[in-house]
Amino acid sequence: MKIKEITLSLCFLLITLDLYAQCAMCKAVVESNLESGNSIGSGLNDGILYLMSIPYLAILFFGIFWYYQNKRIKQ
Repeated sequence: MKIKEITLSLCFLLITLDLYAQCAMCKAVVESNLESGNSIGSGLNDGILYLMSIPYLAILFFGIFWYYQNKRIKQ
């Protein structure tokens, strides 16, 4: 059982290292495209804001749900 957990953890660690490298490459490509006048990367900021807002909306939704559940239980 321990060997499976260690192997799985190691696989996840190695996968994330590759993903971090891609972020720097994407940023460099977008910056060079924007500097040369292309609009390829103009939607990147909107995409980042969209992806960043989803966890906050989920927390807000569950917070409101929790509040109304507790309010209903107390009555």
